[in-house]
Amino acid sequence: MRFFCFLGKAGGFRGRGLQLFDFCRYLIDKREGPLLTAEEAYRKTGVPMYEHQKISAMTAGDEIRSVYLINQASLQQSRNGPYWRLEFKDASGVLEAKIWSPLSLSFPALAPGQMAEVGGRIAVYRDQLQLTVEGMRVLEEEEAALLPMENYLPSSERPAADMLADIEALCDEVFTHKPWKKFVRSVFSDKRLRPMLLRAPAAKSMHHAYAGGLLEHLLSVAGLCMRMADHYPDMDRQALLAGALLHDIGKLDELSGPLATEYTDEGRFLGHIAQGLIMLEPFLQKSGLEPELAMHFKHLVASHHGEREFGAVALPATPEAFALHFADNMDAKVNQCRNSVPAQEEGMAWSPYQNLLGRSLCRPLRTPEPAPSEEKRKGRAEKKNDKQEERQCSLL
Repeated sequence: MRFFCFLGKAGGFRGRGLQLFDFCRYLIDKREGPLLTAEEAYRKTGVPMYEHQKISAMTAGDEIRSVYLINQASLQQSRNGPYWRLEFKDASGVLEAKIWSPLSLSFPALAPGQMAEVGGRIAVYRDQLQLTVEGMRVLEEEEAALLPMENYLPSSERPAADMLADIEALCDEVFTHKPWKKFVRSVFSDKRLRPMLLRAPAAKSMHHAYAGGLLEHLLSVAGLCMRMADHYPDMDRQALLAGALLHDIGKLDELSGPLATEYTDEGRFLGHIAQGLIMLEPFLQKSGLEPELAMHFKHLVASHHGEREFGAVALPATPEAFALHFADNMDAKVNQCRNSVPAQEEGMAWSPYQNLLGRSLCRPLRTPEPAPSEEKRKGRAEKKNDKQEERQCSLL
């Protein structure tokens, strides 16, 4: 068991809800077998390890015991010894914190992106709230994976598991050629990729740059492509869906993840298009997909940025490649508009200047749509009942 580094009495906190430190002590006192890790204890008992305390709800004098994301960390020196200056983060805000000596000596290294269970007291320093850390434990990756990311980071409005289920249902509906279904489903069920997909952002900052953003983007692009395939029925619907669902899969290795999204070394050297093609090759080889279809799929991935100046490895050369490029670009731009313009109930609004787009973005005044009157609603209901009666009579 990995213990909570703590100065002071074990009962010194009056934290709300069952917290990990108390939970682990309970397991030690009540154990009948070997000690469990926090993750194993959670899986065995189903008891929540953490009750999240929002940073935005904190006031001076509060005693804190909860889990936060380390957003900044720097080791500094004072007369009494080294101390850590930290910034903790959750979805509601940020909080400055200090770990004074000698407790600071328990943490030889801390880094942004780590999750930590933190205990301490809130005070006011220079007109700002500050946490004096009295105990802290950095979570293992397996433990952090159990936490709901929406507590700590901007996240997709839809649960990632629901979006992944929609993708799998879409595969079952559209793929009638078995190699296509085997190929795409094997990617989404892969033991390494599936957990990453449930949290991954679609970008560092441009669009869908939040936990679950990659799944949201893939599902949205797939929906747009299927509508285009409805309008242009001579398109290869199955090849287009495969390209839509997997065109950005290389971002799983290009970006470091949602906790501290940065480009990986491999991502800087290769980029997500090349990484995606490399990643998908073993799945293609095992799928039994015809070589010509596999080549078309690779072209869809390679050309989805549309122009070489925007990172495309090849220029779109098929109707499906053009459809994927425009669907990808449309979904990215609409998401940027939604997230760049300040939210308000009504009226026109402009975003700050967007450097990457070379313009400000506007949310225009929406055309008013009259609410349906009660008489119209009743009329539609009566017509529906009449049609049902007609169908019943026709069966007699």
